[in-house]
Amino acid sequence: MRVNELKKRIKAGEPVIGTFAKINDPLVAEVLALAGFDFFVLDTEHVAMDREQLTNILRAAEAFGITPIVRVRENNQVEILQNLDLGYMGVQVPNVDTPDEARALVQSVKYQPLGVRGFSPSVRACGYGSCSIPEYIEMANENTMVVSHCETKTCVENIDEILTIPGIDVIFIGPMDLSQSYGKTGFPGDPEVKGAIDTVIDKCVKSGMAVGTTAANAQAAKALIDRGVQYILLGSDQGAILGWGKNLIKQIKES
Repeated sequence: MRVNELKKRIKAGEPVIGTFAKINDPLVAEVLALAGFDFFVLDTEHVAMDREQLTNILRAAEAFGITPIVRVRENNQVEILQNLDLGYMGVQVPNVDTPDEARALVQSVKYQPLGVRGFSPSVRACGYGSCSIPEYIEMANENTMVVSHCETKTCVENIDEILTIPGIDVIFIGPMDLSQSYGKTGFPGDPEVKGAIDTVIDKCVKSGMAVGTTAANAQAAKALIDRGVQYILLGSDQGAILGWGKNLIKQIKES
């Protein structure tokens, strides 16, 4: 188990910049690292990936020095366990709407005495059985990140209590899902949705909890950093290719 430099930086109050990885090829992790991203979130919630693909992407991340976080499909103990056993440095978990769901998330990530994560020393995260078990458990509990999504009206209403639950490292605001929850699907700039986002950001910052969300561009990212947002995701690998390609084709056709 490696020291999670991303978590250390967040705990120190620094902003970190990442992106969603949706292309299931290890070269994406290598390219993102070379581009200077601090981390990526492998999006298994919206993209189908098998265990071999997950592991090879992780190996590339480790080789190139970028922190790999995985967005799991659901707040499910076995789902979380299997991804962390590969060696991912944290989980980003959707649909955590209530205090009980947030507690269950932390329990699924942490080993005893902090949680109930199933333990096997033979997994990749524990060096296939070569690690010191007490040292590994201590390292895993300390370094594995817990990123809890806030993407529904219910979560916004429960945010005060969720913020009191030990073990959560980042509250991540999902603007698109939040807009859907408020009946304004696809319009995160709607005043009611924007108000909810602002409320969560302000409450997280005031409580000392790291908060994250998406940013459309560098200017938006800088504005979020100025507000105290630390964990920022700039689009996705697919989106970057699409935007680059459309822009080039447009320029060629207009010239």
